[in-house]
Amino acid sequence: MTSKGSEDRSAARTGATDATASKDMSDATGKSEAAPGENLPAAPGTNPEPVVISSRQGMFGVSDGGDTSGYGGLVSPVLFPAAAVRPYGGYYDEVADRLERALVGGTASYAQAVERVVIDRGEMTVFVAREHLLAVVRALRDDASLRFEMCTGVSGVHYPHETGRELHAVYHLRSITHGGRTIRLEVTCPEDDAHIPSIVGVYPANDWHERETWDMFGIEFDGHPALTRILMPDDWPGHPQRKDYPLGGIPVEYKGATILPPDQRRSYN
Repeated sequence: MTSKGSEDRSAARTGATDATASKDMSDATGKSEAAPGENLPAAPGTNPEPVVISSRQGMFGVSDGGDTSGYGGLVSPVLFPAAAVRPYGGYYDEVADRLERALVGGTASYAQAVERVVIDRGEMTVFVAREHLLAVVRALRDDASLRFEMCTGVSGVHYPHETGRELHAVYHLRSITHGGRTIRLEVTCPEDDAHIPSIVGVYPANDWHERETWDMFGIEFDGHPALTRILMPDDWPGHPQRKDYPLGGIPVEYKGATILPPDQRRSYN
């Protein structure tokens, strides 16, 4: 016969053993049993896990450089932040709500114009469909409750692995009226149809920034008053900041002055 106390101690030891075995199995597989509700959609106000769009091999993503350091075996994912879930926090919800109201009755609704909103590293990025970019920037500039008077420029980005959205134009807007609020607009287009509407008619100071982005990345800003090269010679082939552009060893000529490839330049030692 066993006493009631012995049975309780035996059950406790069995429970502890089961818990340890469960933990060991979790550690071995890298997964644990989902808690109730864990597989439900993200709660409002949370940022979902980043989206993997590609992977990079080696320390710097170069695969044909004769690497002998051992870093060539590194494989790391290329991550993009996922769309944020309301509430965003700070003034971002107010901006989103007011932009939605400002677009009512226009050429496009908020749902048509805005693809998604990303909150990452303390910044709000609004992804805008390129065909509705002008409607969005006019609303952001002119609506009294938004009043983003300044566009401090546009930058280009090239993501070769993002099929159909390889080229991105990123705009930084600032509202002086509302205490220096800032937001980012991001617009994408495919390499084989690299066209985005020019916003020079709304933000005239963007003139040279659009020229530079076209020069370096090949994004054509439709409606720009004079979309010409600004950094490279007028007859320069290609767009040097695309990631598939050849690296180095290309002779450069500026109105008669030639810059030789690196291996032919004079050595100062």
